[in-house]
Amino acid sequence: MISNRLLINNAQIVTLSGVQEGSLIIEDGKIVEILPVGNNETAINSKDEIIDAEGCYVMPGLIDMHSDALEKEIQPRPNTFFPLHMSFFELEKKLAGCGVTTIYHSLSLADGVGVRDDAMVVDVIEHIVKLREERAMIHHRVHLRYEVTNLIGMSTVKNLINTKQIDLLSIMDHTPGQGQFTEKDTYENYLVKTYGVRDEQLRLMVETLKSNSKLIEWEQIRDMVQHAIQHDIVVASHDDDTIEKVDLMIDYGVTISEFPINLTAAQYSHEQKLLVVVGSPNLVRGVSHSNNMKAIDAIKAGYSDAICSDYLPSSMLPAVFMLHQKENMPLHQAVAMVTANPAAKLGIGDRVGSIEPGKMADLVFVKLHNGYPLVHRTLVNGETIYYAKPFHSQAKEISYA
Repeated sequence: MISNRLLINNAQIVTLSGVQEGSLIIEDGKIVEILPVGNNETAINSKDEIIDAEGCYVMPGLIDMHSDALEKEIQPRPNTFFPLHMSFFELEKKLAGCGVTTIYHSLSLADGVGVRDDAMVVDVIEHIVKLREERAMIHHRVHLRYEVTNLIGMSTVKNLINTKQIDLLSIMDHTPGQGQFTEKDTYENYLVKTYGVRDEQLRLMVETLKSNSKLIEWEQIRDMVQHAIQHDIVVASHDDDTIEKVDLMIDYGVTISEFPINLTAAQYSHEQKLLVVVGSPNLVRGVSHSNNMKAIDAIKAGYSDAICSDYLPSSMLPAVFMLHQKENMPLHQAVAMVTANPAAKLGIGDRVGSIEPGKMADLVFVKLHNGYPLVHRTLVNGETIYYAKPFHSQAKEISYA
């Protein structure tokens, strides 16, 4: 059998321990060897495909464990919907250009409206599962977000677990007055802005949410989480705001804490060995869109080890380099927050998340333009799925800070 070999030269390779200049040998879609600079001559044969990395940083493909981007692609405006297959195929082109090679599409089973209507969520999941088997540029996975006040949705969650259609489950409670929506009217304003819900429909949705919160059977939720874990599905908590809530989620079996509301919850989650995940938009903007904890504060305190896109995949790579350039975090550590760290907790670290022999060759080539990171090339399984070269580039010292 003739193997398919690829040699990547002239690279600044971002490994788990640092950045080293050298070359990579890829064979049949997997990393075979990392060669120090000057040691690649003996590895070349006449049938090898050769890529000149042109001095780019070559890092593992980004792993986005929470992204609402598909929801935004399907419904970019209130009451405005696009075909699911179109949304899927168009989004993954954008993701490849952002350096994302593994995406966990976060879909909210909230008994809501639009893309968060239960029937539509199931339809979207079925399309993802079907389309990723037919044709895919990157690795697509499903992150189901279950709203605890969606009392009728629990049977749907169990069915999706049993049919092996989800890869990550998170437990949410968006009841007004706690969690993300502690301030008066913030939840109502969110519904109006995002989904165009108004007047009587808005009043009814908020009243239903509040009344359902009093009927939650927490023991049933615990059983559902345990059912997911028994099916090898990782479970996360969401918007933790108290130590008591973190303890409850740990008792249920969660191993990840998404978007803790304050430093107290982030610190306690970290101390309890949960992977604390913050959003890259929060990092880049320097503020939470919900006026909650600043992501940078959790990272500086050492409480957070992972970053996701939340709703904007294009912000992940800039967030990584912001940590490196402005906060003096070693680049390999910043990169690990969007690669190795989430991969390990998600149970996929044996295949992706780092540049090591035996791992899949999911790679991103990054060039800096006046300090700003631009994706030059993206590989999945050793195949180039994205390549960009400007038709015009003028060298200037410009700060984008």
